[in-house]
Amino acid sequence: MTLQTMLLVAAALFSVGLYGAISQQVVVMVMMGLELMLNGVILTAAAFWWFLSPTPDGQVLLLVVITAMTVEMAMGFAVATLLHRSRQSDMTDMATDLSR
Repeated sequence: MTLQTMLLVAAALFSVGLYGAISQQVVVMVMMGLELMLNGVILTAAAFWWFLSPTPDGQVLLLVVITAMTVEMAMGFAVATLLHRSRQSDMTDMATDLSR
């Protein structure tokens, strides 16, 4: 695969994630869109690191970022589950009082 192909796939992932994050009202679907956007950014970074300097240093940093992203998304899903259990709704407009 070439760098252009990897960047095209990453741009497609980011675009689909952006559309999913903007167009949905369900909290879990918005989080899935954000996850796709982050995966597009990570794929871009991995592609640049691989084609510019194919040493494993960049891949180790990406694994740390992916691990931090996994923990963040798990906490977000826990908040979405708690919101659904307490209010019996998973819409984003019902979660406005969480920002206080």
